[in-house]
Amino acid sequence: MGIKTVAVYSDADRNALHVKMADEAVHIGPSAANQSYLIQDKIIDAVKQTGADAVHPGYGFLSENPEFAERLKAEGVVFIGPNPHAVVSMGDKITSKKLAMEAGVSTVPGHMGLIEDADDAVKISNKVGYPVMIKASAGGGGKGMRIAWNDEEAREGFAASKNEAANSFGDDRIFIEKFVTSPRHIEIQVLGDKHGNIIYLGERECSIQRRNQKVIEEAPSPFLDEATRAAMGAESVALAKAVDYDSAGTVEFIVDGDRNFYFLEMNTRLQVEHPVTELITGVDLVEQMIRSAQGEKLSMTQDDVKLTGWALESRIYAEDPFRNFLPSIGRLTRYRPPVEGKRENGAIVRNDTGVFEGGEISMFYDPMIAKLCTWGPDRGVALDAMRDALDVFELEGIGHNIPFLQAVYDHDRFIRGDITTGFIAEEYPDGFMGAEPNAGVMRKLAAVCALMHDVSETRAADISGSLPNHTRHVPDTWCVEIGDSHYRADIRGEKGLRTIIMDDDSDKAAIEMEVLINWLPGQSLVRALIDNKPVNFHAAPRPEGYAVRHRGCAFNVKVRTPEAGQLASHMPIKVAPDTSNLLLCPMPGVIVKVMVEVGDIVEDGQALAVVEAMKMENTLRAENRARVSEIKAAAGDNLAVDAVIMEFEAV
Repeated sequence: MGIKTVAVYSDADRNALHVKMADEAVHIGPSAANQSYLIQDKIIDAVKQTGADAVHPGYGFLSENPEFAERLKAEGVVFIGPNPHAVVSMGDKITSKKLAMEAGVSTVPGHMGLIEDADDAVKISNKVGYPVMIKASAGGGGKGMRIAWNDEEAREGFAASKNEAANSFGDDRIFIEKFVTSPRHIEIQVLGDKHGNIIYLGERECSIQRRNQKVIEEAPSPFLDEATRAAMGAESVALAKAVDYDSAGTVEFIVDGDRNFYFLEMNTRLQVEHPVTELITGVDLVEQMIRSAQGEKLSMTQDDVKLTGWALESRIYAEDPFRNFLPSIGRLTRYRPPVEGKRENGAIVRNDTGVFEGGEISMFYDPMIAKLCTWGPDRGVALDAMRDALDVFELEGIGHNIPFLQAVYDHDRFIRGDITTGFIAEEYPDGFMGAEPNAGVMRKLAAVCALMHDVSETRAADISGSLPNHTRHVPDTWCVEIGDSHYRADIRGEKGLRTIIMDDDSDKAAIEMEVLINWLPGQSLVRALIDNKPVNFHAAPRPEGYAVRHRGCAFNVKVRTPEAGQLASHMPIKVAPDTSNLLLCPMPGVIVKVMVEVGDIVEDGQALAVVEAMKMENTLRAENRARVSEIKAAAGDNLAVDAVIMEFEAV
């Protein structure tokens, strides 16, 4: 649009991508958000320093702070978002619920008044009826939200939500509402101008969540019919008109299995998942926000809005799905997302990101790395494109959730569109342990790994063979071990397309496949054609083989000569050290509080300590009955992953 931009940044974001991309950048303080991004004076001072005409507040921090919008207005600076009245009315969850009820919008039962303390929270929770959702009034992005099923969880949830709300939004007000079991989370995108025109741009399904934070979004919803979509859209527009809404915003609903929908909240800002709406409507929401802010009329009517095709968004997070999605920090030693643009099957790949290879993921902010989006003429094409894009997404140096996303996209329930906000808890009740590959996939990966090993050995032989009196023979047969599965791979041919005959330890006949790879030692992404069909996966070198990751599966592959394969069964297996008597810090973070003392006897499930990382508080609990023998950390301590917090002894 030809508009010059100014970035503000904290110490932690000094080298951030948005700082490099902007025309100008202004430093606004220390890394902690409550000392930089949440300080209104510092933002306004940056505006004055640079002579900026307007402020786009982004997704979080001050984006739904009515006082900030008012202060900008007083300074003669345009706030690229709704008018302050709408921010006040809808940005506060308690006020917005009352307005929704007055407007005749269906709402979830709950207590809209402020809650004084934990005892008050327990009384209200019993009155509403468990389970309940404890929520920060000024919250968003899953921050300041807890589900409580009993009095103890209500007390803990109130305290944790209040702390998170204060740290993330500078507002610790809490309210409680009924938690609708087996719900779907579906939201309506609205768009308005300063001339009274408001339209809706279809819906987004955001039901795949963990810790009340969205992980996968899609548009449209595979669940809604035209009648329900129209009804939800009409109520959303009516609510927006009630507060003279004049920008992009989102009205969120809980929808039950019978398509009854209940108003949840309104986000008076751009949503993280806005790209899927842009992909199915062709409307650039950020551009429309800017045009609305400078007084232009909407260039379209409701009749002009057409939903075309299907779009998916994967939130790529710096978190370890194999450790209960605990945040991960560190340097991105490799960051190579899939190429954006159109594909041969008509699909489109889009990647919105704020990081770069060599950059750091800090502990101070939300752990999202990128939003990988795909579009297709139908859901099946969009889904296939997403699978392919995740297969080739190279991300190393930190823990990340790509394996989990891959497992979800291959899950029967997701493919059918049979999803609720309880999907993750229902399908992975003991945590995500990785997907299980079928025998056919395992055999293909074994064949490619054998060929990779053959390429490595041939390269080594060529190097050593160039030396005087050095010759080295590379065998044509390799033994491949993946867990309890064993294969014999006979490789035919010298270069290019190779024939591999795979024989396992079953009674089934050997299988012949044509395999082509252009992989070289040192590359982590393996692109292969097996019988002319692409198979892409990630492999890291390990002793005698590779650590392989493919479609949510993670395992070690051993490749040996037939002689070494026969001897391998006699080798001792290293036993991992016993850490059952230790409470280890599961992520880099700050100890908020230690809840026990030396000598205390703790029971299975008892809360022991609270660790804060990336604006989220995590309660660590005992795994069995024991006595606390030593405490090695205190409130305020910064701990690394696996640092010892306390030790136990048997009772």
